[in-house]
Amino acid sequence: MAAAHEEVIPAVRGAIKWFDVTRGFGFAVADDPAVGDVLVHFSVLETHGRRTLPEGAVITCNAVRRSRGVQAVEILDIDLTSAIEPVRRAADRPDRIALADQAGPFEPVTVKWFNRLKGYGFLVRDGQPGDVFVHMETLRRGGIEEVEPDQRLVARIFEGQKGPLAVMVETGE
Repeated sequence: MAAAHEEVIPAVRGAIKWFDVTRGFGFAVADDPAVGDVLVHFSVLETHGRRTLPEGAVITCNAVRRSRGVQAVEILDIDLTSAIEPVRRAADRPDRIALADQAGPFEPVTVKWFNRLKGYGFLVRDGQPGDVFVHMETLRRGGIEEVEPDQRLVARIFEGQKGPLAVMVETGE
C-alpha cells in the first residue's frame, strides 16, 4: 500500500492504453488529465483473477503518486465492454489437446531451455536432432509448474508444419 509520504488518489478511472503480459505491467490513461498515466502492475489484478488487461478496458483504482509517477495500488472495478481483445488466428494457436490424437507415444526428452516470462521453451529428444517446442500450458496440464535445463521428462510429440510440438508432457516418474 501507500507509504506515509505518498499522495493517495482514490477512485481513479481510466482506460488501458497498453499492457505487456511478458513484462507484467501496462498503463491506463486516467479520465482526469491532472492524474495522467497510471502504472498497472499485474499483482494488483490478481484479486480479480487476472494477470493482464486488454487495451481499452476501463478500470477504477486507488492509486498513489510516487517519484516515478502514479501507480495503481488497488483495482476497484474492471469494465471490459470497450476492451479490444487481441485477434488470435486459429492457425497461430494450435489446439494441443486435439493434436494429442495425432502425436506419437510418450518418449524421453530433456529440457533444453524454458523462459517462464515468454511462456515457452524447447525440449530435445534422445538421439534425435532438432528442438521440440513446448508451451507453458502444456506443462501445466501435465502437472509441471517449473522446469530447469537438463531436466528429464517424457513427451508426446506432434510433427507440425513449424516443426515438432510437445502436446503432452509428464515427469515420467
